[in-house]
Amino acid sequence: MSTELRDRFFALSTGEATDEEVARYRSEVDATDTEPTATLDGLSISWHPTARHKSVRFVDAERIDADVRELFARPSEGAPHLAAVFVDPRELSFRTFENIVPLDQLFAGVPLDLELAEPVELGPEAYALSLRLPDAARAGLERLDSLNLYVPPLNASSRGGERFIFHSALLAEALTKAVSAALPEAVLDGFSHVNPVFRCNRFEPGDSNFHHHRDTPYYDATHGHVSRHTVLLYLTGGSADPALDLVGGPAVSEIDPLTCVIFDQRYEHEGAPYRDGRKVFLRTELVFSEPDVTHDPEIGAQFSKACYWTGESVFAPELARHADAYYNQVAAAHWNGLTAGETGEPFVHKQFRGVHFLANGYDFWFPKSESLSLAECAAITLLDYFNCKIGDTAFRELCDTAVIEAEGADGTWIPAFLKAKRAESANSAQSTGSAASSDSPNPSESQPPSESQTPSHPAVASFDKSAFFPDGEETDNVCCPFHDFGRFDATRFDEIVDLYERAQTFAKAHIMPAPILMLGEDVVLDPEKFVIRGNQIHILGKEPLRPVNFAACWNSGGTPDNYIDVAATVGAAHFLVPPILFSESDDCYHLQFDFFRNTWMVQHQQSTVPVPMIRRIDEVEAEELDGEEAYPWMDAVDPSLVTGGSDESARTPWWADDSPLVDELFDHLAEREDYYDDEDDGDDGDDGDDD
Repeated sequence: MSTELRDRFFALSTGEATDEEVARYRSEVDATDTEPTATLDGLSISWHPTARHKSVRFVDAERIDADVRELFARPSEGAPHLAAVFVDPRELSFRTFENIVPLDQLFAGVPLDLELAEPVELGPEAYALSLRLPDAARAGLERLDSLNLYVPPLNASSRGGERFIFHSALLAEALTKAVSAALPEAVLDGFSHVNPVFRCNRFEPGDSNFHHHRDTPYYDATHGHVSRHTVLLYLTGGSADPALDLVGGPAVSEIDPLTCVIFDQRYEHEGAPYRDGRKVFLRTELVFSEPDVTHDPEIGAQFSKACYWTGESVFAPELARHADAYYNQVAAAHWNGLTAGETGEPFVHKQFRGVHFLANGYDFWFPKSESLSLAECAAITLLDYFNCKIGDTAFRELCDTAVIEAEGADGTWIPAFLKAKRAESANSAQSTGSAASSDSPNPSESQPPSESQTPSHPAVASFDKSAFFPDGEETDNVCCPFHDFGRFDATRFDEIVDLYERAQTFAKAHIMPAPILMLGEDVVLDPEKFVIRGNQIHILGKEPLRPVNFAACWNSGGTPDNYIDVAATVGAAHFLVPPILFSESDDCYHLQFDFFRNTWMVQHQQSTVPVPMIRRIDEVEAEELDGEEAYPWMDAVDPSLVTGGSDESARTPWWADDSPLVDELFDHLAEREDYYDDEDDGDDGDDGDDD
């Protein structure tokens, strides 16, 4: 049944099925509630659509666990290295909104000798150029459309058509050379390169327009790079009235195949489908060195809101228009400064395990009480913004959420609103069946609940992480399970305790620095990682693991690795973020998260760390253990936790030669191997086995 669901998805995606067939298929998917198959980029993935996993993405198949890799379809004949996975859209955050597909393989070995003809000036800072290229390169570009990697865009409410996003350094490098040779010197002043991230767009006749918008400029603070010009490379030709409209500039009605249009990103523009035939084009941008960029914190605040509403629109589609409005406002502000937007502003009222708060993606308000600390408010803010997973469920799905449209962004109504909501919750707890008041920015007066009426268990409790790592037992002097049969105690054997302590060191390096931990369905915080200074909350980050040394021996009865089991699985959330600003009144904490301050992007990592424990192996000989029974802790370590985990080498099985995990646990692996060789030689002599 699951295989049929998987294959029918791609069969129906051709657009040739009837509405009745599609409706019947969707009903079957809604009735399918199976567990996810694996995890990738922090998202649970399934190899077929389910009631939860409905959003298709395309990933390099080699990134999927080898044990389940063959279950995933590879629907693109032109890109067989890509596997289709289905994710739960409710788990997405701004880190995972977009699916960027690696497609350099498509252009490997293709002669990308691109040449742009003399530019035709369409208007101020707007040019049209004809692209000349070898037949093989043209075939490679045309093949993009046939890959069938298109998905509905996140901003589908403001545009028609389909698109997919791909990365190709080879294509970008070839276009960089062509642009450098063709555009006027004045335009190229400070030009660095073409952005290697491309958006491949497809419109059919009758699709909605891509409505008026500005392209959000690319910015890289580390290298001082910013995009100034949009590049549209039309793979197909056609006509519309107009096909491309640059507001305040030219309108283009006829477009020939392989026309490249380059225009200043200050232009607001709109695109329409061709009257006859398919419209396929690539979008990227020209990136320039811009050392003198200035910064406006308000722009970062608006961009944070835009990203936040994009994620929230999965739950409340009406928020998508607000996200689009903020994106356009921010794009214009990069060139002309920030102007006033809509007078009304959306907010979400959320309740997480008894804690009420209001948010707009930049501002987070919490009711002030003795039972809710600033560290808890900061932790909930992080969990919400990054949509972290608690157990198997995304944070935002765990919240009771209501959208509020309110006049007046000054928030003067918010303390009274939260006060009323707390009172409402307390009354509901005391009297079942009490009517809930409607979400309104003008709440009636209400008495605040007493501390005894608040939840008995904090939503984010403090926790002493050292409880995960009890000291090992004092070692005894036994030799090994073989020579000391009957007296062998795994919890006191020196080599097992040694490996246990090394495994603890490894786990501590990932758990102890984490400000927030997920313990199954519970979430806890380390108050020492939330440092309050003045009006700022600093979240302390991760520290590097110190190397350890190895010197040991082993003789039959298995190896120490067999005796190290998983005591608990801990979700460790690490954040590299700017300080959280806060202010407080008599009734309210107001936190502000300027994630895009100075236009730089935050980093966030959420990982699962196995905590080691020593197990006893009494009834089964170690040599008879197979599969996951033999080395449970070693097998449970996520490769991304190992030093160099972003490299391909980190995916090497721990038991293979040059294993990064073993290298990290045992700094002197060669010493260990030499010792084993010596022991083997000694055993042969002791046993007196003569040939």
